[in-house]
Amino acid sequence: MQKPKDVNTRGTAVKPSVQIMGTSASATSQAAQFAPTHQADHHRNSMAEDRRSLQAVNIHNSKAKSIITNKVAPVVITRNCREEFQIHDKVQSANYSLGRISDMLPEHYLVLGEYFMAQDVNNRADVLNTTESYGAPNFRKVKGNYPLFGMGQPSLSGFKQVLQRLQIEGYEEMIFFCVREEPVVFFRSDEDFIPYTPRRRENLHENLHDLDKGHSGEQMELSIRKELCDFAKLNQNMFYVYNDIEHFKDEPQRVQILSEEDIHVTEEVYKRPLFTQPLHRYYRLPLPMEGAPVEETFDALVKILRETPNLSVLRDSSRPVPALLFSCQVGVGRTNLGLILGALVLHHLQGASKSPSQEETQRREHKLDFQVIHLLISRLPNGQQVLNEVDDAIAMCSEMHNIKDAVYENKLKLEGIGEDYKIQGSSTKCYFLQRTLQSLERYLYLLVFNAYLHDQYPLAFPQSFSQWLCMNAWIYRLLASMNCSEISAPASLVTDGIRVLVSSEVLVIDLLSTAKEMKVANFRRVSKMALYGMAQPSSEALSVVLSYLTDQRRRHSRILWLNLQEELVLEGNGQIFTPREPGCLEQPIPVCVQHPQNLQELELALKENILRCEKWLEVITEQEKQMRMLRNCHTIEELFVHQKSIHPGLTYQRIPLSDCFAPKEEVFDQLLEAMKSSLAKDPSCAFVFNCLDGKDRTTVAMVIATLTLWHINGFPECGEEEIVSVPDAKYTKGEFEVVMQVLRLLPDGHRVKREVDAALDVVSETMTPMHYHLREIIISTYRQIKTAKLEADAQWLRLRSLQYLERYIYLILFNCYLHLEKKDSWRRSFSQWMYQVAARSGIYAILNHLGFSEFENLDDSPLARLRFRWLPHSVQTLPMRGELI
Repeated sequence: MQKPKDVNTRGTAVKPSVQIMGTSASATSQAAQFAPTHQADHHRNSMAEDRRSLQAVNIHNSKAKSIITNKVAPVVITRNCREEFQIHDKVQSANYSLGRISDMLPEHYLVLGEYFMAQDVNNRADVLNTTESYGAPNFRKVKGNYPLFGMGQPSLSGFKQVLQRLQIEGYEEMIFFCVREEPVVFFRSDEDFIPYTPRRRENLHENLHDLDKGHSGEQMELSIRKELCDFAKLNQNMFYVYNDIEHFKDEPQRVQILSEEDIHVTEEVYKRPLFTQPLHRYYRLPLPMEGAPVEETFDALVKILRETPNLSVLRDSSRPVPALLFSCQVGVGRTNLGLILGALVLHHLQGASKSPSQEETQRREHKLDFQVIHLLISRLPNGQQVLNEVDDAIAMCSEMHNIKDAVYENKLKLEGIGEDYKIQGSSTKCYFLQRTLQSLERYLYLLVFNAYLHDQYPLAFPQSFSQWLCMNAWIYRLLASMNCSEISAPASLVTDGIRVLVSSEVLVIDLLSTAKEMKVANFRRVSKMALYGMAQPSSEALSVVLSYLTDQRRRHSRILWLNLQEELVLEGNGQIFTPREPGCLEQPIPVCVQHPQNLQELELALKENILRCEKWLEVITEQEKQMRMLRNCHTIEELFVHQKSIHPGLTYQRIPLSDCFAPKEEVFDQLLEAMKSSLAKDPSCAFVFNCLDGKDRTTVAMVIATLTLWHINGFPECGEEEIVSVPDAKYTKGEFEVVMQVLRLLPDGHRVKREVDAALDVVSETMTPMHYHLREIIISTYRQIKTAKLEADAQWLRLRSLQYLERYIYLILFNCYLHLEKKDSWRRSFSQWMYQVAARSGIYAILNHLGFSEFENLDDSPLARLRFRWLPHSVQTLPMRGELI
């Protein structure tokens, strides 16, 4: 961890413990795992070293009769002359940091190199005023008859009081869940132990969150305790903590630490009652402050359900279910989420639990009317029932927090922002958009988890939640489209001067030098096949290309033209334009639509707005920024409608593809169906593909078309395998470990891959000057990560390399599908085959752990997982122009 820039710290060479040799009270300790190294001025370090050394010796002055110095370590002889030991001053050799909250407060050691220890909960957080009566802040039972309880962080005595209270009320068996991910340690205070947490100087009210996967709260607590003991030894058995972080009256406070027994970690506080209460169970189930839990958290909860007999569907119904108790810091956000999860579990065990007050709460709730919710429940089995049960659980647990209200309120704040403004350099609109999406994601994952319980609880959970989601990977696809606000962006953004029109001349490089002859960039044809690709053509280029395809030499009487663009495109005054943000001219603005026709409608609205305004607009052309009056404006569909009157055999279709991503399963379906329909009418039909620049998406579609035509017309003879004499040749040939893992699952997998490689080579030959090969770009992009100057650039390259790798695997899967389903004329779609066949074979499980395992640990990158990799990504964050729908 790096220290914050505004913390006044200095590095001091000290080691984490005093090692006492020759006695039974050895206190050997090693450097703390999380302590960072900070360098300081040599002279200051030397003085500090001497000062610490004297302090270390003074630690034992109280019991020393004499101290004999030597070259190894001081020898201490106790006053009763019964003990003699050496002080090996290991405390001096680690690098601990000093800092102060302000110039008015004293300097002292910082935990884990940068944190101050602050009292965890103040009295004002106890809204329900239950600390005195129950032992914990905001202690409560949910509405209805479920044994579900929530609370904030108690002290050690407070937790014992909570257990006693539950026992008195007749709850014999209890499962306690600590849902905090941040480290908490308990300092001795009289007869109690009070919780404290590490905080950053710049935000003393905020807990640590989003911790590294390798640094669990439990591990950090143990490291903190070791450091605290070391710091106390260096400061007369004292350490500084903060109780009042509002006014800092009488701060910091000094706490005495004589040994590790003066500090408890969370596990000690919550697990020790097991010895006196055998039916008590404790689990740490970290839940996020915002957003939905990761799949591993759901898996951990399911594991607990499997291992608890009284939470099984096969339980003895004559015995009561265990009481479930959830606790976070103040007992509100994360505790509320835990209670809802518990309510869903108990619903599947005991049936519905309702009360008049709960029904009244449901009537007061805000209805969440989001497109993604409707789409999800329409595809889930018993989707409306799943939603109703989640809403019941939310209402039952809503005494202190309501998840649905949080979604509604965040959306209301987002919509209330007129002109966007920045706070501390961040966009306010982006902040509330993020909060809205996080709260919506939390609600959606509750729906998904309840659908999982419906499917798996009666079977005693043969599949974990992670495995079940991989079997239903369409859910990841759907949840990745939560933010489809661009579809509602006003058509007047360009005419109002908020966005500008950028000419394709600026955005497209004609690497194949075809613009002069064909009037369009990067025009090409697959050898010996009626397959063509190019950039987005203007009306002039479209006329030239169609004349070329239908001339006496080629004579294509039927042509299927597939436009692959997912952003808005218009022709104005004979030039192709696309709207862009003024500060991000090279950043595409994709529009997430359910049907391609939606794109045509948006382009038509944009065109009509431009023609109606009749004013000069800012456009970016190859020459410079200009003001133009676009008197002639057409949508791309209109250009093709006009050409169809000249070429009756022309068919135009829009199938949006995301740039660099592997095509979605439905895109393969649409491409295959379009080709099958055209070939049924005319076996010699020509296929033309275009995207913005005719490079990435066009090439992918041409490879898909090549494989399809080979399956219909027969495969060409494949020559001997190419010998590649370059470093790491097997990676250039796509022989990554994850690819080989997929091939082992597929019938005749190696042949399937060779055919895909042959198709890639054939299509690549048409674009040699581009130096672009869909397979070879995988490793070349990955290698660039090492030379990236910025971490953001490295992350972007990592994402791109994974997207290219996934795209290559999808092409192999599609070719396998073409082989296996050919006998039925591909009546089953590719998406159905993927979800019904490939998913059961473990394909999505592999894709959910995707990466370059030969070079790195995949657990270190969230992008290895479908949930994060399938989300929309962009180099720059674009302003939100529409509304969440």
